[in-house]
Amino acid sequence: MKNFNYVLRNITILLVVAVTLNSCSESNEDVLIDNAANDAVELARSAEVDAASSSVTDIVTEIFEFDEANPNSRVQPPALPDCVTITVVAEQGFREVTIDFGTEGCLVRGHILKGQIVFSYTRDIEAQEVLITYDLVDFYFDNKNVLGNRTILRTRENDNGNPQFTHNLDLTVIWPNGVQASRNGTKIREWVEGFGSGIFSDNVFEVSGDWTTTFVNGNTHTYEVITPLRREVICTYFVSGTLDIQRTNFGGIFDYGNGDCDNQASFTFNNGTEISITLN
Repeated sequence: MKNFNYVLRNITILLVVAVTLNSCSESNEDVLIDNAANDAVELARSAEVDAASSSVTDIVTEIFEFDEANPNSRVQPPALPDCVTITVVAEQGFREVTIDFGTEGCLVRGHILKGQIVFSYTRDIEAQEVLITYDLVDFYFDNKNVLGNRTILRTRENDNGNPQFTHNLDLTVIWPNGVQASRNGTKIREWVEGFGSGIFSDNVFEVSGDWTTTFVNGNTHTYEVITPLRREVICTYFVSGTLDIQRTNFGGIFDYGNGDCDNQASFTFNNGTEISITLN
């Protein structure tokens, strides 16, 4: 697909033509062009929030599963590098786990992570559920500061017989230039491949749910999963799946593609116009 700057130029050209045909004023033309560029940038940034959120959930899920399978082990989970330090405090029916990436940064699966993820959990044996509560402490995903504390409910088996994680979202991502976005809502992750193998790289999740992303300028995007988002943990972004996205002045379908592990996506506006988006 085209790179993001090229796409924005094409959007601008299309808008200029449309404005000319409709005999709009020069000031209105400028406003429309600016809005289109800002809309495309916000769509890409929202997908970056997805990447940061998915990374946190992946790591918490992985360490939880490893700790459950090896409750007395002092061995580092094989999928994490030595620069990650894991500390476990165990009490009767309660465990607290601190995942420390250091202050200088630790390269984890292609991304520089800093700070800590601290989570604790308790079990409901009868319901076959575990409630995981996590906090992000001075945590950075690449150059983005990620703030948040929330819960993940781990169900042993859903109706399909697969493990399921219901994640109540409450995250804020701050970019180096000061732009920030907050994410609230619910994501349901069904573990469809790789469960019990002990191998990180074969884990695949399907994500459903709905949530809202609010930018510091007041713009709010609402999201609803139309077809499940496929999360292969060896890939930074979802590899397929579609979202219905609505905002005050535009809406449409965000499509992560046909299953390729890449940073390409597309957005089809409600009027049928389609643009390509490159995720950073």
